[in-house]
Amino acid sequence: MALLELEDIHTYYGEAHILQGVSLAVGEGEVVSLIGRNGAGKTTILRSVMGLARPARGRVRLRGDDLTRLATHEIVRRGIAWIPEERRVLPNLTVLENLRLGMLGVGARDADATAGLDEVFRHFPRLRERIDHRGRFLSGGEQQMVAIARALVARPALMLVDEPTEGLAPLLVQNLTAILAAINRGGTTILLVEQTLEVALALSRRVYVLDQGRIQFHGTPDELRKDPTIQQRFLEV
Repeated sequence: MALLELEDIHTYYGEAHILQGVSLAVGEGEVVSLIGRNGAGKTTILRSVMGLARPARGRVRLRGDDLTRLATHEIVRRGIAWIPEERRVLPNLTVLENLRLGMLGVGARDADATAGLDEVFRHFPRLRERIDHRGRFLSGGEQQMVAIARALVARPALMLVDEPTEGLAPLLVQNLTAILAAINRGGTTILLVEQTLEVALALSRRVYVLDQGRIQFHGTPDELRKDPTIQQRFLEV
């Protein structure tokens, strides 16, 4: 059984039919990437999983349990964490206070919270150094670290990560790619939306190419690399 399954998802924004029958699966322990041009519907898939954009038709399942009509906070408690593209680090809270917010939604016990923070600081030693700094004084790269760490500290089964490398310098992109790979090796499954093709291919076991709300390709990174037609038709390469 897949960890996450989407079955024939149709999602609308008003009258606009954004997702037009999307079906995909993410296995336990995988990194799976959603790639495609801007406006293809990638973020809407993540929002549909989280109940932020309610599918009009279709089913979202986690370990076989139907999440489709659950409230977002209930979905979080089932073990899914969302890292939005905008990061949403609270500017007047310190790094530690932002991280503690990530624990509130899942009711983490003190021992779990301490272990979660220790894990976060292993991945992001820079955040330990900046632990008392308020969000508004962090660089873009540091804010992205906080956004990922805030999700990770809740010990989710599945992380939905939306455009984590957007706007970051190449060295930070390289570092963040390595950190996401390490988080996955530690047992966290990742569904990734990523605009930078090589980052997505380097991290992923499988990829889905989305265009105009429909899956146009599903396969391994190697299979996509060998298919120039798909790259030219649906990706900005």
